[in-house]
Amino acid sequence: MANTQALRRRIRSVKSTQQITKAMKMVAAARLRRAQNLIVEARPYANSLGSVLRSLAGRVGTHRHPLLQEREERRVTLVAMTSDKGLCGAFNSNVLREAHALVLSGRWEQVDVVAVGRKGIDFFKHRGIKPVAAFGDLMSRITPAVAFALAKSLAKRFSDGETDAIYLLSNRFRSIIQQKVVLARLLPIERGELEGGAQLTSYIFEPAPRALLDHLLPRHVEFAVLRALLSSQAAEHAARMTAMGAASKNAAEMIDSLTLTYNRVRQASITKELIEIVSGAQALGER
Repeated sequence: MANTQALRRRIRSVKSTQQITKAMKMVAAARLRRAQNLIVEARPYANSLGSVLRSLAGRVGTHRHPLLQEREERRVTLVAMTSDKGLCGAFNSNVLREAHALVLSGRWEQVDVVAVGRKGIDFFKHRGIKPVAAFGDLMSRITPAVAFALAKSLAKRFSDGETDAIYLLSNRFRSIIQQKVVLARLLPIERGELEGGAQLTSYIFEPAPRALLDHLLPRHVEFAVLRALLSSQAAEHAARMTAMGAASKNAAEMIDSLTLTYNRVRQASITKELIEIVSGAQALGER
């Protein structure tokens, strides 16, 4: 049985860890609120952009933009979005497990991996999979500029014929306790996304609808990447908040258990000392 000094040291250590987990939970909660606000603020632009694209697509008819060109999916690019930091439960492992399964599934003849986040970069490196592109430290400083740069590099890769399709694999934020791993095709753009637009016959477009569509389709791709990054960021903060809350609860239970054990050891030690004193007194009295 451990002595009281070792138990006191263990209790102090667990209490220090509990303070850290509580602080991390509070920080994650504050960052989650900001991330949620960014997602909500992006919705009006996304809705307006989608409405304009659907209207333009209805006007240009069979116009074929390079980003709409569908090819047989033999060589695809898989963009795996993870975090730069750990301590967020199964957030990273869920994405990376699915990504590794897709690479080895044989669903496509060749899968080129683009790793976003340091956890994903380390994961593929240790398994001998060399990503065609890696973006470390991106998730810790998501801005429209970096998101658009990533989207442009992916669009260029597709337009140049280096890949037949591009898929985004990331955690999609649903709620604080629910984050779902989603595989979504980024390129080519689904024709269904551009159908059903209202015919605004009273409008005169300048420049022509085809030119506008050519200009807005890349914006659509850029904004899709930005929204995926923001959703993944919010999911990361929610997962870390949940994980740190569970860690704090487990620490409290461990402190209670160690305190109970400490009291039992201390009580047994005191009882033993009393028995020795009484036994000694009785021995002296019998002389």
